[in-house]
Amino acid sequence: MIRADLLDQLPVRAALPALRNALDADGAAVLVAPPGTGKTTLVPLVLAGLLEAGSPERRVVVAEPRRIAARAAARRMAWLLGEQVGERVGYTVRGERVIGPHARVEVVTTGVLLQRLQRDQELAGVDVVMLDEVHERHLDADTVAAFLCDVREALRPELRLVAASATTDAEGWAGLLGGAPVVEAAGVSYPVDVVWAPPARPVRPPHGMRVDPALLSQVAATVRRALAERSGDVLCFLPGVGEIARVAGQLGEIGDVDVLQVHGRAPAAVQDAVLSAGARRRVVLATAVAESSLTVPGVRVVVDSGLAREPRVDHARGLSALTTVRASRAAGAQRAGRAGRQAPGVVYRCWDEAEDGRLTRFPAPEIKVADLTAFALQAACWGDPDASGLALLDAPPGGAMAAARSVLTAVGAVDPASGRVTERGTRLARLGLHPRLGRALLDAAPVVGARRAAEVVALLSEEPPREYGDDLAGALRTARRGGDAYGARWRQEVRRLSALAPRSGSGGEREAGDDQVAGLVAALAFPERVARRSGGSYLMVSGTRADIGDGSALRHADWVAVAVADRPVGAGHARVRFGAVVDEEVARRAAASLYSEGDEVVWADGEVVARNVTRLGAVELAVRPLRKAAPGLVRDALLEGLRREGLGLLRWDRDAQALRQRLAFLRRQIGEPWPDVSDEGLHARVDDWLEPELSAARRRADLARIGAGQALKRLLPWAGGAAARFDELAPERVEVPSGSRIRLDYSDPGQPVLAVKVQEMFGLDETPRVAGVPVLVHLLSPAGRPAAVTADLASFWRDGYPAVRAELRGRYPKHPWPEDPAAVEATRFTNARLRR
Repeated sequence: MIRADLLDQLPVRAALPALRNALDADGAAVLVAPPGTGKTTLVPLVLAGLLEAGSPERRVVVAEPRRIAARAAARRMAWLLGEQVGERVGYTVRGERVIGPHARVEVVTTGVLLQRLQRDQELAGVDVVMLDEVHERHLDADTVAAFLCDVREALRPELRLVAASATTDAEGWAGLLGGAPVVEAAGVSYPVDVVWAPPARPVRPPHGMRVDPALLSQVAATVRRALAERSGDVLCFLPGVGEIARVAGQLGEIGDVDVLQVHGRAPAAVQDAVLSAGARRRVVLATAVAESSLTVPGVRVVVDSGLAREPRVDHARGLSALTTVRASRAAGAQRAGRAGRQAPGVVYRCWDEAEDGRLTRFPAPEIKVADLTAFALQAACWGDPDASGLALLDAPPGGAMAAARSVLTAVGAVDPASGRVTERGTRLARLGLHPRLGRALLDAAPVVGARRAAEVVALLSEEPPREYGDDLAGALRTARRGGDAYGARWRQEVRRLSALAPRSGSGGEREAGDDQVAGLVAALAFPERVARRSGGSYLMVSGTRADIGDGSALRHADWVAVAVADRPVGAGHARVRFGAVVDEEVARRAAASLYSEGDEVVWADGEVVARNVTRLGAVELAVRPLRKAAPGLVRDALLEGLRREGLGLLRWDRDAQALRQRLAFLRRQIGEPWPDVSDEGLHARVDDWLEPELSAARRRADLARIGAGQALKRLLPWAGGAAARFDELAPERVEVPSGSRIRLDYSDPGQPVLAVKVQEMFGLDETPRVAGVPVLVHLLSPAGRPAAVTADLASFWRDGYPAVRAELRGRYPKHPWPEDPAAVEATRFTNARLRR
């Protein structure tokens, strides 16, 4: 029996005529409807023709970003039709399919739809696709939308497409869908009061997956406060499963109140209970899935931790993973709105009001921040390796795509020259795994068996609870024994992967223990993180150092394959959180592309070091001294020394330094053809001025014997004749009125300095110039101490000299101090000497 009374109450019903008209006219539409309006449940049933007699029968596929939302939507629609799931409404998520032969509505995750599109681009038998919650900007959803735009344009223009969202960039999506109409459905909302409930003391910001326990204690206390101050059910938003469990533990038993935990890993019975009104008052601890994907009835109070999990490139695992961040203002508004769906409500925000304005407006689109390896593989399988032809709201960052292609090339998924997908890449894409883990499954299964390889890959695809320990082999044994929720999901994934893994030929598999299997699979998945013990830590072949905890089963192994690592705040080394023991043979096999053997001549510890090295990336397997190194390698090492420690390794006497300064002055004042003698410029032209002495050098001491001044003269512009004017344009010395030849100081390339005694400049009005630049005259006392500085002698004699004369003539009475210095001859002698 169809529950028509409930369906008629859904606010989205008022928008259905406009939606039908838009689809009839354009074949695509953007539906904007707030949470709780029925867009996820009523719209698919109407589009499939299941509610009105005589309506056209269509097959509708609804794509949800999360498994929990896909299951919940299918169950809700089946319940509204008065049926069991699997009859006319079913669902398919990874590893689980509940759908019958007569189903007209199928709810799937975007990941499942992505795989289906790669196998069948036409989506044969499907009339309508509805992409739900597109405002969340998940990478799979963006990719599916782009592929569907291609399908509608090239293969099936009659395929109808609806992009549905709680709040979104409607115009952006409308443009992406070829100018599709935007249909808006008004929701029913009530006022929501805001109560600011920050912790009494500052809390540490989130780091990786870590959340300050003090914040979780404040959240639990705020839930208790809300229960005491307000009526109705309480919906509390937390970033993840671990935080939900910890807050639930702190709440404990609360009188006549049920505490429910809702997240993607929760049992189906709990999920169903959350989505139905309870007999008692409830506290629902939920992740962001309850922002818009699920509607929890009876909620009058929201407690918001202010945290969310967003995808980022997880350098700890070499995969895209969730990390804890401050929730955006848009997410905060969505969460607060949940308290006002059925009546006036209140939101308790566990942060200070002053912080609110500093929060980001919207969460970052996943394509901008996540690892793009899987996306790049999907694009390559679609025939667009660089994704330049895909209809995407945001283009993928070039750096992330380059990193993705590097990984795909390393695992043999794409052709290194063209970027096009290989047969192996197509197979990897169909595994529903990150390409790294797919490579491990394909390459390990023929060696250790499909099921055993699948067991370890399943552990790596969803990191197990912390109680399982940091030893991958130990965690494998725990998962086999475990009766917990993780163990159940793990066994389901093992069955799925075992069916996809290749079988070995007769006799191909080898007998191996759990440690060997875990090590092989982990090393194949993360070859650059194979690590050897080095001193008190481990050195990965990538060059990263990592520490292993004192109580770890991995602690004393010579080699490990690091599956998960992080870098604690303030720590110099990474920290291994999950890994497996391996031997050198497995390390060499997994990281074979990083194996090399050859002569290495490097600059180390201030000297040339020549060795023959067998290495695996940064890990040196064997080292032997090299007695006769190739001259070219020695030269390169010496050049590296000059770059690191500077050109001061050469012999620089006073004349050489002055020559370099004179050349720098002319370069600045005139430019070409005078050479650039900065460190960068000299390194760039080392062949022009340091040969043949550099090629003849073998060690640091030989560099110290190379006269830099003689070498620099090779850079003078002899070819055009300009070198002949060098001493004219930048003279080493200038003659002053006294007849002395004074050395110029060119240490400031902008203006040379002439330091000369005052008496030696008498009679000179015009300041000396060098290459057209007036020198800066440092006028000195008879004792050689600074008396005045000027670049305008005429002005100095007129305005500055009287004060200098008044101060110094009493101190130096033996020297001339005429009242009019312009009218007397310059001298370097005393009065007595002049009278002779």
